[in-house]
Amino acid sequence: MYKVGRFLEKDLDKLIPFMQAHPFAVVIGANQNIPSATQIPLQIKRAGDVVKLVGHVMKKTDHHEAFVSNENVLALFHGAHAYISASIYENPASASTWNYSSVYATGKIRMLNDEETRSVIKELTNQYEATDSPAAFHQMPDEYINHHLKAIAGFEITVTSLEGVFKLSQNHPQVNQESIVKHLSQSDDMQAQEVARQMEENC
Repeated sequence: MYKVGRFLEKDLDKLIPFMQAHPFAVVIGANQNIPSATQIPLQIKRAGDVVKLVGHVMKKTDHHEAFVSNENVLALFHGAHAYISASIYENPASASTWNYSSVYATGKIRMLNDEETRSVIKELTNQYEATDSPAAFHQMPDEYINHHLKAIAGFEITVTSLEGVFKLSQNHPQVNQESIVKHLSQSDDMQAQEVARQMEENC
């Protein structure tokens, strides 16, 4: 990660909301030094300074085997990003760059038993489905649930290190920041518009 002081963020009160707003994360593990990665929705749970990430994967996949064989994992939460052209700077004879926001969670993974995995699926489903939805967990037949649970492994990651990089042109003078926000706000790209909004909030 790009650990430059003014971009680096370690405040849990800022990192946790970002993670909750971008829960579809990349979880990376390694099996015999061969990396594996998968994108999955995670639930972010905090109790004081203790942060845990909960999710599930399909069994008999490369990433499942990596998680079973090696408890050390990395979860990457990524937000909006946008190209920043130096042509809009006060002094265009500068380097163009890319603005983005990411949070990196390093931790120890624990695979869950069948009962715990069932609870993970129930909680995740209920988080996104309305109570009266025909796809709500309590609407599904037990036979259907039990059949599919055989192929699923729940997990819990206890975070040991949590850092964020919010690279939003904090190293530029105010005139450049205002120009970047104006330029990105006028873009048709929704990610560029989101970066502009973040810059207005943070710069």
